[in-house]
Amino acid sequence: MSKPLVLYGSYGYTGRLIAEECRRLNLPVVLSGRNKQQLAEQSSQTGYPYEVCELHQHKALRKLLGNAALVIHCAGPFRHTATQMATACLDAGVHYTDITGEYEVFEKLAQYNQPARERNVMIMPGTGFDVVPSDCLALYLKNKLPDATHLQLAFTALKGGLSRGTRKSMIEGLGYPVKIRKNGALTDIQPGDKVMEVDFGTFRQMTLCIPWGDIATAWYSTGIPNIEVYAGASANLIKWARRMRYLNWLFRMHMIKNFLLRQADKKHNPSVDRIKEGKSYLWGRVWNEGGMSVEARLATLNGYLLTAKTSVVIAQKILNQNFKPGFQTPAMAYGPDLILEIKGTTRF
Repeated sequence: MSKPLVLYGSYGYTGRLIAEECRRLNLPVVLSGRNKQQLAEQSSQTGYPYEVCELHQHKALRKLLGNAALVIHCAGPFRHTATQMATACLDAGVHYTDITGEYEVFEKLAQYNQPARERNVMIMPGTGFDVVPSDCLALYLKNKLPDATHLQLAFTALKGGLSRGTRKSMIEGLGYPVKIRKNGALTDIQPGDKVMEVDFGTFRQMTLCIPWGDIATAWYSTGIPNIEVYAGASANLIKWARRMRYLNWLFRMHMIKNFLLRQADKKHNPSVDRIKEGKSYLWGRVWNEGGMSVEARLATLNGYLLTAKTSVVIAQKILNQNFKPGFQTPAMAYGPDLILEIKGTTRF
């Protein structure tokens, strides 16, 4: 029997979707996290074994990973958890994947490139909606215009809603400047400074510049030195973002942040039926110093369903010994057509 994958944070909203996708494909899985009751309940529902483990208990985490081929790390916010898991994976000689979209995490884990190469281990954060479709779109555009110096990406969604985990990750990022990549360096701009209307193919929508993971991953995937990422936004959200520049100090306060996190815990996760109705749309454009430009678009599944699909597709590749040692983004390891392996995805 092949070595299993460890699904850490398996009883969270996205973790459960990933577990069900693994079960559909009959993949060997060990469920893990810190809540024994929830793990036991999920184990009885899926038939998968489970092990309770705290991330800060390095020896226990190393033992958990000892017999595994890889981990799909789902316990965010990843700025607090990724390095603990990645370090344990290196020690155990186990491949690391996660579903983060936090640019800080990509920057941190890129520093693991050399030790991962030495251990023949792949470190690949961002194997979900963050950032598989946008990473593939970025590399696709780069290949169409190899001397591109600027990249803009945008995404939006119709229907679906947000999980508690996504809300909490967003709250963790409140109070800080928006980041873009300018001349190869991460650069601050004020919230609401950059807004543009994007043609997603079948509709147009206003979008707002945000510090999405591609300001890190697309830099590693394409080498393009100027990168901006935009998300679909209502007029009210754009107004609120511009007001945020005067309130950043407030949202950095632990008291305020903890209050908002508690409020997020009270929210309901979107139903599976609701996310099945949802669709995600992405747009990208590159241009060079001579003024030549190329645009492309993607239409695909709701972000949560897509995360379940892409994270497991990548896990299957690793289980089949299809991996590249060192720090990798999805498109770096598997090319711009990786996203087209997901049924229901079109690129145009």
